[in-house]
Amino acid sequence: MLYEEQQVMEAFRLYTRLALKGYGDKEALRLYLADDVVRGLVEEFAQEVECTVISAGDQLYLIPLALSSPFHVSNQSLKDQYLPAYAVNADIYLMYVAIIILFGEFYDSYQTMEATREFLTLDHWLTRLNERLLALKEINPKELEKMESELEYNWQQVIDKWDALDDLKEKVKARDARTRSRLGFLNTVKKFLEAQDLIRDIGEDEVTLTEKAQTIIQRYYMEVQHNQNILEFIYRNSPDKERK
Repeated sequence: MLYEEQQVMEAFRLYTRLALKGYGDKEALRLYLADDVVRGLVEEFAQEVECTVISAGDQLYLIPLALSSPFHVSNQSLKDQYLPAYAVNADIYLMYVAIIILFGEFYDSYQTMEATREFLTLDHWLTRLNERLLALKEINPKELEKMESELEYNWQQVIDKWDALDDLKEKVKARDARTRSRLGFLNTVKKFLEAQDLIRDIGEDEVTLTEKAQTIIQRYYMEVQHNQNILEFIYRNSPDKERK
């Protein structure tokens, strides 16, 4: 297919803006939606770097789809920008589990396309995460080891890392991410999710999902088999969650 030079340059400028910032404003969204050729070219450029382009609200986002994408947030970046100096890979594994639990609390099942909660408190998030990790801790060590192999995830490290954090919830409101507390750790995860525009702080220690987060969860997150397997494992035997 032959493209007009103006369309190619328009698409390249739009893709460049997305690549530099990770998102585009209302004008970028207008340009993306106004011309099928421009939109198709931008999506082709994104595919070349293992990304996709989504619109959420009045903004446009470039979303990495693979770990190998140059736009994927690397483990080292997480350590450098969000985690304490003493952080190891186990902290990142725990971050991922905390995010899974947070997203899971907004949806009733894998098949739910719309969030069933408007907001979630940090204390509720902390309680649910603690419940799920305590449940994993009760699993027979041999079975846990088997699931580590099948899911390619070091569950024992996650459990150990959580146990090592002090539960200061009843003693002091440990909102400082620098403290080695469970609530402090959740605030670290919260800051990361806010920086990625996936959650928004609405006050009173409550957070809500952004349109960006809801779009990603609906279109991609629930469709990834690896994510579903991890969710099933975490939430199995949970009395208040029906996972299908």
